[in-house]
Amino acid sequence: MKCALIIPAWQPHELFPRETAGSQINYWQPLGILSIAAVLKRDGHEVRLYNGAFLDNEEILGRVAGFNPRFAGIYSTTFGWHKAMQTAESLKHLNQGIFTCAGGPYPIALQEHCLHDCAHFDAVVTGEGEHTVQELLARLDAGSGLEGVLGLVFRRGAEILKNAPRPLIENLDALPFPARELLDERESYLPPPGTYRRQPVTVLMTARGCDRNCLFCFQIDKRRRAGTRGVRFRTVENVLDEIEHCLALGYREIKFLDDTLAADYDRAMRLADGIKARKLDFTWFASACVNQVDERLLRAFREAGCWAILLGAESGVQKNLNTLRKGATLDQIRAAVRAAKAAGLRVSLPFLFGIPGETYEEALKTIEFALELDPDLANFHALTPFPGTDLYEQQAKYGTVSRDLRDFTYQGAAFIPYTMTREQIHELRQRAFLRFYSRPGFLVRALLRLRNLNDLRAAYAGLRSLFWLWVRRSLFRRQRTASTAPAGAGTRAPAPGNTPG
Repeated sequence: MKCALIIPAWQPHELFPRETAGSQINYWQPLGILSIAAVLKRDGHEVRLYNGAFLDNEEILGRVAGFNPRFAGIYSTTFGWHKAMQTAESLKHLNQGIFTCAGGPYPIALQEHCLHDCAHFDAVVTGEGEHTVQELLARLDAGSGLEGVLGLVFRRGAEILKNAPRPLIENLDALPFPARELLDERESYLPPPGTYRRQPVTVLMTARGCDRNCLFCFQIDKRRRAGTRGVRFRTVENVLDEIEHCLALGYREIKFLDDTLAADYDRAMRLADGIKARKLDFTWFASACVNQVDERLLRAFREAGCWAILLGAESGVQKNLNTLRKGATLDQIRAAVRAAKAAGLRVSLPFLFGIPGETYEEALKTIEFALELDPDLANFHALTPFPGTDLYEQQAKYGTVSRDLRDFTYQGAAFIPYTMTREQIHELRQRAFLRFYSRPGFLVRALLRLRNLNDLRAAYAGLRSLFWLWVRRSLFRRQRTASTAPAGAGTRAPAPGNTPG
């Protein structure tokens, strides 16, 4: 069967201010979609990927029309739901017989509400998509009904039927490697400037799930029952084989997308040792929880080619870390940053504003904490209540939520705690970026690290963003327009990438 997998068209300025988008934008390879594509290709289906990061809507529709698929899987985040609905409608106008199916974090969280919200979708995948889509296509091929396809909500005439959830995939080694060969714009998939060293860059996951319980984190297995401590691990050998596969394809750097690569300390050490034993030549970037790493492990990472690590910081006030259910202390954050620096790694830290119960004065302490830690990179986000998170489910307890899905980007202050205002969150983000990146010591250090063209590009993008942060004092406040209510949520509102626990 001909299958089109589609990420609806979007533009960087829809997520970030135009003036700073160049230093903030991520173009990650869509790993989940590529994994589904690999399973479908293994079954003999003809699969094509259309990524709206690099194609506009008309280009996508033109290519789909030329391909003439029977099945279209459309990916959606919360922010992108209105675009997914528009894409489904356009496809139905193109060919009423095409079977349209929604997948991604927003459909997984809202499930049958998405079909009530959009008449142009025939089905929604409610969990991991590999086996659900595989079985769905087999039913379509056979001309049989979709009753009993686990992990699927679908239309049967005027009815919307919801099948039982599909168990999570326990043996991740049984899945084929993601179909990276479908990527037409391989060289264009890049992290933000300054967060990679070599090109081309690919992404890889060594496990699925998380053993943490953060208030703002979306996980399919919300009760953390699957696998070991809520994490389903691939074997180290399988991961090393995929790394070799990526290097054979020509990739020179890998971003590990695990919420925390150190969820199992001994396994993380074996992975680093395995990279060295196989003499695999690539640079890599990983994320980890602050209470799961030490200098010994981080030195092993460094010796295996790791050059940078993202550590979950989030707040400089212990009360607010406790509210987020981080399970970490300020001293553990300090110790992890010291260990990473001692190991010779570049350190990236994310921070959040708008935590339930957080005051403006406490947020200022978070900025001071970021300056104290002095990482190589720092990001300052607005806490976002994505659908499926405990923050979203209990939003009335914690604050108010925007009804405009375009706010759900870590940039738009979709959640406002009762102790703060939207304007304060925007002002805090701008103040934090300015104070952190305007320091003479930071600027001199960045200048001394310039080595190649990539470094120069990163420096230019950063300086351009810094200029606009100084010039436009309301840079993060976008014009409010007509709201878009979340599907099936009534008066409630809905949430690559989570920050590590």
